[in-house]
Amino acid sequence: MNRHILSVLLLIIGGLSLASVFTVSETEHAIRFQLGRIVKVDYEPGLQFKWPLVNNIHKFDRRILTLDTSPELMLTSEQKYVNVDSFVKWRIVDVAHFYTSTQGNEAIALNRLHGIVSDRIRNQIASRTLVEVVSEQRVTTMKAVAEAANTAAEEFGIEVVDVRIKSIELPDDVRESVFRRMAADRQKAANLYRFEGREAAERIRSDADRQVQVIVAEAERDGQKIRGEGDAIATKTYAQAYNQDEEFYEFYRSLQAYRTAFGSSRDTLVIDPGSEFFDYFGNGERK
Repeated sequence: MNRHILSVLLLIIGGLSLASVFTVSETEHAIRFQLGRIVKVDYEPGLQFKWPLVNNIHKFDRRILTLDTSPELMLTSEQKYVNVDSFVKWRIVDVAHFYTSTQGNEAIALNRLHGIVSDRIRNQIASRTLVEVVSEQRVTTMKAVAEAANTAAEEFGIEVVDVRIKSIELPDDVRESVFRRMAADRQKAANLYRFEGREAAERIRSDADRQVQVIVAEAERDGQKIRGEGDAIATKTYAQAYNQDEEFYEFYRSLQAYRTAFGSSRDTLVIDPGSEFFDYFGNGERK
């Protein structure tokens, strides 16, 4: 009988010992309750202790989680409908606040978070045109949505890490008209760029032509000046040479005239042999 009681006591003690320990992993938040009241939340990962039968433990995921919802129909500022498909990255940062605001029910938290994010996306879409929604401004839009949703989710102990739009689909009845409008806008921008390019090219060509005229005029002016100075030097040189030996100078000039006059075998010259042209050619006095 004593052995039986001892065995029962050992089993009870062993059960109570096992019930007094629990583990918290790196990916978990843990809350310890005492008679339904939160007494501790700041548990580090590892082996932890509690009072059996008095305390109970509730754990929540510490990691970044994903809320992926179905596409929703939203209106742009032009009253155009678009199907917006988005997802949210979120995590629990204040587990006690999270538990008290959602009764520890993650489904309630996701439902409230979806409402918060959906309302912010709808407000941002409603303040923008369709072209702005599907353009590069989408990144700015999502950043604004994430900041606004994060502020609203603080009351649930939740941090909104990021909000992203997976796709924005146009209804069939407006898709073609939107594409035509976008094509017209791109064509308008292209025509503007072409006009500005032609204007710039014409301005560059006009400036280049003006510079060419200035350069040619300056070169012609400098050339005339240099040629005049050269002619003056040549005339002076000829005059000096002529004054040194007039006879030789006349002979040299006559040879140049002969070379020029008889430079080609096909040329014919009709002239009086007794003229001054032949003073140094033939039997003249000055031979």
